[in-house]
Amino acid sequence: MRILVTGGAGFIGSALVRHLIENTAHEVLNFDKLTYAGLLSTLDSVARSSRYRFVQGDVCDAASVRAALDDFRPDIVTHLAAESHVDRSIDEPGAFIQTNIVGTYTMLAEARRYWSTLGSTEQAAFRFHHISTDEVYGSLGDTGLFTESTPYDPRSPYSASKAGSDHLVQAWGHTYGLPVLVTNCSNNYGPYHYPEKLIPLMIAKALDGEALPVYGKGDQVRDWLYVDDHVRALQAVFERGEPGRRYNVGGHNEKQNIEVVRTLCATLDRLAPRADGIPYAEQITFVVDRPGHDRRYAIDASRIGRELGWKPRETFETGIEKTVRWYLEHEEWWRPLVAAKAAERRGVCEPEG
Repeated sequence: MRILVTGGAGFIGSALVRHLIENTAHEVLNFDKLTYAGLLSTLDSVARSSRYRFVQGDVCDAASVRAALDDFRPDIVTHLAAESHVDRSIDEPGAFIQTNIVGTYTMLAEARRYWSTLGSTEQAAFRFHHISTDEVYGSLGDTGLFTESTPYDPRSPYSASKAGSDHLVQAWGHTYGLPVLVTNCSNNYGPYHYPEKLIPLMIAKALDGEALPVYGKGDQVRDWLYVDDHVRALQAVFERGEPGRRYNVGGHNEKQNIEVVRTLCATLDRLAPRADGIPYAEQITFVVDRPGHDRRYAIDASRIGRELGWKPRETFETGIEKTVRWYLEHEEWWRPLVAAKAAERRGVCEPEG
């Protein structure tokens, strides 16, 4: 098939592109604006493939989207382009509204126009696959799981913008008959993760001997999903999922943030111990909590397992081992990003004005 991936130079998008080029016969067009977290270096391993193309474009620019659709003639659109960092959404919510809501509307409008030009067989086979987050569901208590029927209750500008985009996608399916799919995933981690996110940020700061800032008491719970497991799930959904259906994707790995950081420290102690012999955990420091910080996320991924046969291959322990080893072996990739002040905790700031 011919698959157009928006945001294909981002963390999850680039993992999907690499997976499709390396493990399938699909052709891929990567459509990416190349914002601060969109890096073509994440795709060096597949850049010379005859089945891979790149177009620099903005999902909010209807003309660019239309040109890419008309030229590439995709069977599948996988829409990953998004502003995704919660801390940044607290500082700069306007960018999230523009990219995540207006950009998704633009993609839907142009995909519908393109879809309407297809023959009946091609229309039936076409899919618009929107990739979203479990954060749209809000915060859980100590028990329970998010299911595909959990009511939306977004708590941050980021999750509110993703909730809005989810609703637009579902509406285009119901109103116009566009064959849509929605997946909501838990926290991803793995290679090529931009070093503003928790796991790569902590690895970078630990290796540089800096304090490891943990919000509040570090008792917020997240379900961690290794990125390669996630992209296998995405492939299963756009190849075999039922149009109009929603699928939750989770790693079955609930961990408190402080557990994650301590596991990273213990792994680094084993793989790259400090010269002075002091455990990396001594660098942990607790900072003021993020405004509106959700208490717990946890995914019920039984539908995608039952209907599409997907399940994660990595445990948290095996995934963290692979991730830490990758960052130790690829300092040339992430150190320039850290030097450019990517590795900062954000989200406590003055109001916009």
